[in-house]
Amino acid sequence: MDWDRDLQTWPNAALSRRVAHRPHRWHIQETGAGPTVLLIHGAGGATHSWRDVLPELATDMHVIALDLPGQGFTQLGARQRCGLDHMSSDIASLCTSQSWHPDAIIGHSAGAAIALRLSETLLSPRGQRPIVIGLNAALGHFKGVAGWLFPALAKVLALNPLTASLFVRSVAAPGRIQALIRSTGSDLDEKGMALYERLIRDRGHVEATLLMMSQWKLDRLLEDLPKIAARTILIAGTGDKAVPVETSEQAARRLPNAQHIALPGLGHLAHEESPGMICDLIKDLLQKEGVLRRNRD
Repeated sequence: MDWDRDLQTWPNAALSRRVAHRPHRWHIQETGAGPTVLLIHGAGGATHSWRDVLPELATDMHVIALDLPGQGFTQLGARQRCGLDHMSSDIASLCTSQSWHPDAIIGHSAGAAIALRLSETLLSPRGQRPIVIGLNAALGHFKGVAGWLFPALAKVLALNPLTASLFVRSVAAPGRIQALIRSTGSDLDEKGMALYERLIRDRGHVEATLLMMSQWKLDRLLEDLPKIAARTILIAGTGDKAVPVETSEQAARRLPNAQHIALPGLGHLAHEESPGMICDLIKDLLQKEGVLRRNRD
């Protein structure tokens, strides 16, 4: 995405700024005061995914959203650092440089895996591990043949400089992107669909997403789940067709201090389908965990 051309019509653009911190040039949106919450989008997403969540949470909290390397408006500085552990390390370093000490980290889909890794490194202002809230957390492997074929295919595609352009052309037909979004179990309004169209038709964004997919390895994180001390809450829509709700249920059982919450009828983009409900749920959870104090007059 082009900063000068595209940012001015991007959701919450008034909150956007650039941070140059090696190896990437990050796009950050930051607002609000109170306990600090860090928002991590999933593969192929961007800060637009939090367009309604961010301002609502910011009525009670200090909220930070960022674009992952090469996705959205973050400029990729190192192609080989798009996997789970490298991105988590780079985001942790960014947080340290900006003096961010998250009380909670909220990750959507693959962003939930990053949030769990970050919880092992970052500390809240109270000296505790930040609470992790995963929304439709992608914490499982593909089944059967897809388990080895899909990552290998993504790697091959990412190495081909023509792949991103071919993909962009392939989804250019009317209705193709809308069908792709609806295949996740979520149906967005016209504005939401248009934002995904802008992203999916951007070659640089698609290329970075392919790089992330090709370098994505969950084995070590899944092995480490029983050792992750952070309080974790995994929220999953029962209508999610991208990541089955059972994935969050199984991960919550393996984490030592976790719970699972099912949301009937919502799909993979639950926080975009029903942002008000998700925000209320997040605030209630953080209040119960002692992170947030709200005046309920």
